[in-house]
Amino acid sequence: MDTVDRAPDELRMVRILPDYTEMAAGSALICCGRTRVICTASVQEGVPGFLRGKGKGWLTAEYAMLPGSTPQRKARDSVKKDGRGVEIQRLIGRSLRAACDLTRLGERTIYIDCDVIQADGGTRTASITGAFVALCIAVDKLMQQGALVDSPIIRQVAAVSAGVVDDVCTLDLEYAQDSRAQVDMNIVMTRDAQGRLGFVEVQGTGEGRCYTRDELDALLALGEKGCLELMQAQRDALGERAAVICKKPVLALASNNFGKLRELKAMLGERFDVRSMREMGVELDVEETGETFEENALLKANALMATVHCATLADDSGLCVDQLGGRPGVHSARYCGVHGDDEANNRLLLKELSDKPAPHRAHYGAAVALCRPGRAPIVVYGRCEGEILGEYRGEGGFGYDPLFLSDDLGVTFAEADPEAKNGVSHRARAIRMVLEALEAERD
Repeated sequence: MDTVDRAPDELRMVRILPDYTEMAAGSALICCGRTRVICTASVQEGVPGFLRGKGKGWLTAEYAMLPGSTPQRKARDSVKKDGRGVEIQRLIGRSLRAACDLTRLGERTIYIDCDVIQADGGTRTASITGAFVALCIAVDKLMQQGALVDSPIIRQVAAVSAGVVDDVCTLDLEYAQDSRAQVDMNIVMTRDAQGRLGFVEVQGTGEGRCYTRDELDALLALGEKGCLELMQAQRDALGERAAVICKKPVLALASNNFGKLRELKAMLGERFDVRSMREMGVELDVEETGETFEENALLKANALMATVHCATLADDSGLCVDQLGGRPGVHSARYCGVHGDDEANNRLLLKELSDKPAPHRAHYGAAVALCRPGRAPIVVYGRCEGEILGEYRGEGGFGYDPLFLSDDLGVTFAEADPEAKNGVSHRARAIRMVLEALEAERD
């Protein structure tokens, strides 16, 4: 049994028992000292009306103290909950939603229920910490069943109380401390894949007196220490299922080209689990009917997303020659009428430029479309400038590379080292623009 005989910066004894009940998709019993809360996560298809048709899910929470949870019997909540219960369940819901990207959940709802079976202070913070474990178990089950491709849990979340008791800043108050605390504070914190900490909510109240800035800083430091220890307890309880926390989302490429796959894995691999269509078990041939590179890239990315239900990336690229009004453009691969005949395409290009004065200015252009369920697509266009020569130079590359003299490199793409080419290529520039757009979202 816990008592107040603890160091001021010491948590009460914490135990988290996963899979405490069998019927819910996820469950855990959390014990913080003598406070005990059963947390469950239930999954239901469909979302509230305000989200219907938007391709994203929802998470909501309910909280109750059961009649035998306190020395004096607490009456059961009626249909109309008491104000304290409503406040706490809203806090639980906000905290867990802050840990999730609900666009990865699809149009389904996760219901979190936190039932206090014994209360000795800190029931709301224990509920948040335990409910996160139940949520992770439910998400792991959905992924094991194949209902989810990606984990929606993009941050870990935990919560703890702190306060000023007898003029001492103290962590994790039990009832005997809370009842005489001069200052009472609840702290909810998150940690992302990069280990960065953030606050979801800080509820600080001067119960017996005002508190100073130094005390505020000390209480926040205690809260951070406690939340980090609770996060480790969550991971210990989850074991292998902790892999759903901050798991990289899958990014399916609308391509089976090994070179392109390798290049994009190198550029996007820190953020995404990049896979080809073959690795996703998908065969898809989308007719490129767009009049621009952007339209074709978006067509392919959207078609693949509708099949795999996760983030997808597609590109469309080609050569645009100024003196030909931008041709071959979207028809670059089939300029001669046959798809992929590089030699015939190059001969036709030289023929069409033979009566035009040099230099023949041109650029390689690449449109890249990133599509994600429930989010607006990101479509960017990258280009690299150069000119078309009247003769072949170099043995590397493909397509029009032997004729394209790069402004950046001073050699044709066929003469260039592959790494140097990739550093200035139209596709690499477009991918960098995608990454910049993703970073802007994070900010």
